[in-house]
Amino acid sequence: MKIGIIGAGNIGGNLTRRLTALGHEVSVANSRGPHTLTALAEETGATPVAVEEAARGAEVVVVTVPVKAVPDLPAGLLDGAAEGVAVIDTGNYYPRERDGRIAEIEDEGLTESRWTERQIGHPVIKAFNGTYAQDLLERPRPAGDPGRMALPVAGDDDRAKRTVRALIDELGFDTVDAGGIDDSWRQQPATPVYGLRAGVDAVTKALAEASPERTPEFRG
Repeated sequence: MKIGIIGAGNIGGNLTRRLTALGHEVSVANSRGPHTLTALAEETGATPVAVEEAARGAEVVVVTVPVKAVPDLPAGLLDGAAEGVAVIDTGNYYPRERDGRIAEIEDEGLTESRWTERQIGHPVIKAFNGTYAQDLLERPRPAGDPGRMALPVAGDDDRAKRTVRALIDELGFDTVDAGGIDDSWRQQPATPVYGLRAGVDAVTKALAEASPERTPEFRG
């Protein structure tokens, strides 16, 4: 499968490593330009590209940049993607540590991924946002393994969600359907599932126990 990854930080870099190892054709981009991705490309076989090129022909695009950087992504970012492209949003809103206050999230009550959808003009599937980057390398397990971790996945597009869940299964993790994007507050920072290393039952329980109230430390 052709996959574009926008953002080469901890999550983006390790997804590049895992997905290329699984045989996918990966293009990776960051804000500093492809010349800064030479080492990652040599390590993995991924193709370093400009952000504008990352989605070209891609069946899956992973947007894994700081929330504050999402509005700066190029207009028409997904214009050259494959029809029906599944877009994964791994982002989290950290108003005090990094992103500054975003009124639509705090005043209008938009989920973080609904806000991201509006910025890029395309539906997204929220996944990997509460996953430790190192776990992508160290914690994959075969299907049925009692130690296999489960990741929550939210989104409105059922077809895209199935694509993403199948990809996560291939990466060595179970998934739990966390509902639509308006339900994705259940996996935002400070919720019980955020950072949880557990299986399907525990992740399902944690999603059910989440509160829609944003905690003070995650308000701007």
